[in-house]
Amino acid sequence: MRSFYPEIEPHDSGMLDVGDGQNIYWETSGNPDGKPTVFLHGGPGAESGPDHRRLFDPARYRIILLDQRGSGKSTPHASESGADLSSNTTWNLVADLERLREHLGVDRWQVFGGSWGSSLALAYAETYPQRVTELVLRGIFTLRASELDWFYEGGAEELFPDLWEDFLAPVPLDERSNLIAAYHRLLNDPDAAIHGPAAVAWSTWEASTITLLRRPEVVAKFAEPHHALAFARIENHYFVNKGWFEEGQLIRDAGILADIPGVIIQGRYDVCTPPVTAWDLHRAWPEAEFVMVPDAGHAFDEPGILSALIEATDRFAN
Repeated sequence: MRSFYPEIEPHDSGMLDVGDGQNIYWETSGNPDGKPTVFLHGGPGAESGPDHRRLFDPARYRIILLDQRGSGKSTPHASESGADLSSNTTWNLVADLERLREHLGVDRWQVFGGSWGSSLALAYAETYPQRVTELVLRGIFTLRASELDWFYEGGAEELFPDLWEDFLAPVPLDERSNLIAAYHRLLNDPDAAIHGPAAVAWSTWEASTITLLRRPEVVAKFAEPHHALAFARIENHYFVNKGWFEEGQLIRDAGILADIPGVIIQGRYDVCTPPVTAWDLHRAWPEAEFVMVPDAGHAFDEPGILSALIEATDRFAN
């Protein structure tokens, strides 16, 4: 069973102006002359962190991390008063990746993404297949209506009725027929007494269900008010807009990936992004290796998923 590589620090970092008043944080670590790989974090609205560097052999990889628009160290942060998310779209994030690739002087790179990061990785690779050496994907999410309905409109509540009550708590009774829309109103209300509790409830629901067994430290990190507000606002913004995808687009267009080596890694008991989506992608992209981890949920650092991810990056390093 593989585990994290040792902790490392970045050897370079910066802020890249991508237009629309947006600046994205990026960093590089590992071997400056190594194989380029870019890590795409989840959410949307989460952020990169030190453990993400540790998914790659630092002797063989040039490891590139970034915080997507509005999140992490990127500015302006989506938690700010009056935050404007109008330019925060999937296709602008795809364009941001191309700007970053060019800025760093990378010709082609491995693209690694989990959860929402798998959505962005697929969107990028289907747009710029000639720039992708390999795809490493985990916890597949494509923003189809069925996926959003399962987790945010009722479905997953059948497994977590107690946690679902906490998710419902900020929403008035007469708005519960469309919870994504109701949360959109709450999260964008200027009153902190309204958007604050809504953000924590939204983020806590996800944090409480992404691991096979609930991990209090994960829930506490997601519930931190500054992080929760940006995370919830960006995520909800994307879901209201269906990711700016046509229904089923990412899986429909997976044939574009036929010549790109890839691995699809999925936890059997992933409640956040259930295995049916990974299976549908596997059927549409049979050239990729498919790994179903039998004793894992959604999180990337669950032992079986972590081991499969590092086995993939080790293999592709060669």
